[in-house]
Amino acid sequence: MKVKDVMNPDVVFCKPDDTVREAAKLLKENNISGAPVLEDGQLVGVVSEADLLELLVIPEKGNLWLPSPFEVIEVPIRELLSWEETKKMLSDVGSTKVEEMMTKEVHTISSEASVEEASELMVRHRINRLPVMENDRVVGIVTRGDIIEGLAKL
Repeated sequence: MKVKDVMNPDVVFCKPDDTVREAAKLLKENNISGAPVLEDGQLVGVVSEADLLELLVIPEKGNLWLPSPFEVIEVPIRELLSWEETKKMLSDVGSTKVEEMMTKEVHTISSEASVEEASELMVRHRINRLPVMENDRVVGIVTRGDIIEGLAKL
């Protein structure tokens, strides 16, 4: 079975100058977890939910912290200044440009490649999707789910 047999030819994509807010909305509306980033038809990156979540990591804390309403009430006064900075950071995240946070090192595959090759690439590089390329153009996208669905039809 080849990639062209399981890929989705209707590629939903972002542009480098889209905001994180726009990218998140695009992913949600299309019920997808990532999308290629195209500039003038050329692949320049990939944006995923993981990339978006990484923006929420608080550097000085070393991890993601989104407090519940109860935790906010319990936060000592001296921590409120830090919380204000965190709120500002979270509101600024939405205006970040996709090009600033997208994954630029993109693994791709040909539509003529086997699904086994696509699967191996995904597992080896711990990725969930591969843009499908022909003549330096994105002609589709293949995800882990596409491959599993294709195998289920055998």
